[in-house]
Amino acid sequence: MTVKSGQNYDLEILKHIEENPNTTQSDLATQLGVAVGSVNWYIKRLVNKGYIKVTQMQRRRLRYLLTAQGISERTRLTGEFMKASLHWYRATRDDSKYLLDQIVEAGYDTVCIEGDGDLAEIVYLTCLENRVKVLRQVDTDYPIFRIKEFKTVMVWPEG
Repeated sequence: MTVKSGQNYDLEILKHIEENPNTTQSDLATQLGVAVGSVNWYIKRLVNKGYIKVTQMQRRRLRYLLTAQGISERTRLTGEFMKASLHWYRATRDDSKYLLDQIVEAGYDTVCIEGDGDLAEIVYLTCLENRVKVLRQVDTDYPIFRIKEFKTVMVWPEG
């Protein structure tokens, strides 16, 4: 599940329009996973801010172009996104290291990871860096990193 904010939608729309000025609002709606009416609202807002210029190509066909101000905004939003992503990555690694310290202290050298996605991959790499083996199959005899959405929960073996 991807959580998007207005800035993420702005960034996605600006990037998509820069790559494909002949895109339609329907195309953008499909890419963003929102209603066409929402895309229409976002585009009008971006036009009012001076980030996008709209020209009519045919009777019902529009062409969207990024202005210089729009390119600057896309660059700024990309930087913000990268900064937030690195913060999330570091926080995930720190949390994983903290849990791994507890696991090693409890006498385990092997864990399981239940779940997938970016979060699971970061946990997996952190385990490898800390010389903790990761089983391919979940085995309840070992601690389990349970990945669900944006959270990691540690499930300890019973006993």
